[in-house]
Amino acid sequence: MSSDTKNPEKIASSSDVENGEYIVPVRDPVPTTAWGRFVDSFKQVELEEITHNGDFNDLEKAIAATAKSPLHANLKNRHLQMIAIGGAIGTGLFIGSGGALATGGPAALLIGWGLIGCMVYGTVQSIGELAVRFPINGGFNVYSTRFIDESWGFAMGWNYALQWLVVMPFELLAASITIGYWNKTINSSVWVAVFYVIVLFINLFGVRGYGEAEFIFSAIKVTAVVGFIILGIVLTCGGGPHGGYIGGKYWHNPGAFANGFKGVCNIFVTAAFSFAGTELVGLAAAETQNPRKSLPKAAKQVFWRITLFYIISLTLVGLLVPYTNDRLGTARDASASPFVIAIENAGISGLPSVINVVIIIAVLSVGNSSVYGCSRTLTSLAVQGFAPRQFAYIDRAGRPLVSVCFSLAFGLLCFLAASSKQGTIFNWLLALSGLSTVFTWGSICFCHIRFRYAMKVQGRNPEEELTFLAQGGLYSSWFGLVLNILVLIAQFYTALFPIGAEPNANDFFQAYLSFPIILVMYLGHKIWTRNWKIYIRGKDIDLDSGRAEADLDLLKQEIAEEKAALATKPWYYKVYNFWC
Repeated sequence: MSSDTKNPEKIASSSDVENGEYIVPVRDPVPTTAWGRFVDSFKQVELEEITHNGDFNDLEKAIAATAKSPLHANLKNRHLQMIAIGGAIGTGLFIGSGGALATGGPAALLIGWGLIGCMVYGTVQSIGELAVRFPINGGFNVYSTRFIDESWGFAMGWNYALQWLVVMPFELLAASITIGYWNKTINSSVWVAVFYVIVLFINLFGVRGYGEAEFIFSAIKVTAVVGFIILGIVLTCGGGPHGGYIGGKYWHNPGAFANGFKGVCNIFVTAAFSFAGTELVGLAAAETQNPRKSLPKAAKQVFWRITLFYIISLTLVGLLVPYTNDRLGTARDASASPFVIAIENAGISGLPSVINVVIIIAVLSVGNSSVYGCSRTLTSLAVQGFAPRQFAYIDRAGRPLVSVCFSLAFGLLCFLAASSKQGTIFNWLLALSGLSTVFTWGSICFCHIRFRYAMKVQGRNPEEELTFLAQGGLYSSWFGLVLNILVLIAQFYTALFPIGAEPNANDFFQAYLSFPIILVMYLGHKIWTRNWKIYIRGKDIDLDSGRAEADLDLLKQEIAEEKAALATKPWYYKVYNFWC
């Protein structure tokens, strides 16, 4: 450590962060009382010193600043596994699938969720490989900066931050509306305040609070979906109170498709919304205790979530509820949920209220995740020089305090629930993030492609250096990238020619506003920084900064030993290891 660090007057300033030099101040004595330690935890963390020769360009400064994160690695394996299995299960599945069923029909429902599910699986495999290799502050928006281009990293980072920023107030409003399933007499602002305080309280405990809350929320959601699958099979076979075999009769009358090809295209974005948040396992890499062991398992768990919790449950929904049911897609509470409609049609009382409770928990889970996703992304943007420096503030408890407070402050928009114009306001807020997830996933896939290309150009062997290889390799990333582009084209088609309406500017921009915003951010950064290159050349891509393992030769030896040990195992163990 340099002599400057011994000077108690030399503290870590924003200019130090900007120049890529972190100076460690002399820490104050640790308070002895619980209240004192609580207050002390909000002070800025002591930053590790990073030195350079003064010749770093902006890209090298951004990579160096994000390579070592002061965020606390408090997420355990069980947290990450449950986040991977049930973290993204929310209103998109429980309520949004109802509108999708009404728009496309049961066959379109499976086609849309199946294709998007395949794309998501490939995307999570890609982010898993990158995050195990580089468990850095900011995750995939930093990968866009270092593997594609700084301007694209700027656009993708702000795209992802805005996505989660506007989701929180919307989800809290949705939670208050869901209460209306039981009682519509109490002002919705009361429930908004209750749910806001819950989310705020969880985030006071930093990443550990997020992990524990998501562990509980996800366990409840998974239990509910598994319970519905069992019940749905019984009802389809005629075991409900009303009796009578149902089978596939609703696929014949009213039919498998509601609006033909356009109906299928219209479902893609709804399906993508229901999977939003799956990529958070990659963002959490910097705060995971052992990303090399935890992340590969979490990436593999996504396959089971897609297959068991989405495809099977939606197959049963399509068998139990005709797409002509007039309640589908008419509200944001449990009354419009196809899960609730299926149970009520079977003549079962009580269970719809249970599903409504699960929907409230799912909404709170998404609201909690929105604060986590937005705050970590804003902090990463600030460290890279893409956002105000104040957002780089991380306290001694490992909380990105300023970013969390900003996200929570924006979340106060949820109190627009009392406004008569709240519907219009929230529709336009959601338009800001409508296609954000699709752009994020496509960018992740392209980052993986560029990473592998850089390894090839620089003569590096992935099988010798990477502890986790994406299942499907580059094929799954190319598939994900191409399918993301096709989804954008399909959404443009349905935005320009909406189902049941004439082409109009209002519907188009509510469905496609994200695209011009991303384009403006990308070109704006190009003009502001005069960065006219389209991409970073493969030979110039940094493959080492922020790497999880410092000793490459030792890593190669460990990988070879692990492969040799796996080769001695029986075939069923190898199959289990591949999928789980």
